[in-house]
Amino acid sequence: MRIVIADDHPLFRSGVRNLLSTTDDLEIVGEASSGDEALELAAALQPDLLLMDIRMPGRNGIEATRLIKDKHPHIEVLVLTMFEDDQSVFTAMRAGAKGYVLKDADEAELLQSIRIVGSGGAVFSSDIASRMMYYFSAPKAAATTEHPALAELSRRELDILERLAEGETNAQIAARLMISAKTVANYVSTILNKLQVTDRHEASRLLKETREP
Repeated sequence: MRIVIADDHPLFRSGVRNLLSTTDDLEIVGEASSGDEALELAAALQPDLLLMDIRMPGRNGIEATRLIKDKHPHIEVLVLTMFEDDQSVFTAMRAGAKGYVLKDADEAELLQSIRIVGSGGAVFSSDIASRMMYYFSAPKAAATTEHPALAELSRRELDILERLAEGETNAQIAARLMISAKTVANYVSTILNKLQVTDRHEASRLLKETREP
């Protein structure tokens, strides 16, 4: 399987290259350090699979994935990144990625993921797969959107706001939703910005006031 890796960290690319050099069926044929370089190599080399980071200089990995799948639909894309937030996961899927694996995956998981996606299958890290099941199976939050700012919140953001209003800590929310505490903190920051409030207590109070008859 001919593979191009797109990542702006040379040491990480080197680590993946060394790992694949121990296999007989996987070969790195090109390396890119930006989304634009990934586009160029995809067109020039026509690999079977592209390992794509999300955050890179210039064009990001998701936009590069979208363009590559538009122009070369036979090239499969496996996102390999540090970012586990829902927006990144679902945006990558919509762009055409067939897999989403975190960089802290062990070697066996990474090799298996490469082979599955390169063969036309789909694969996601276990924690991301669990969250996807939760996302699609969970009932839509019941909070009213009479306050215009609440209408700007995504379903996950509204869900987290519900839990903040119930007094849960970031750690408790992270454990319940199977995401990291850092990811919860990022969501809370986004919620506060969208609601234009200064802290979680004001955000919780806004939600409760909106629900009052």
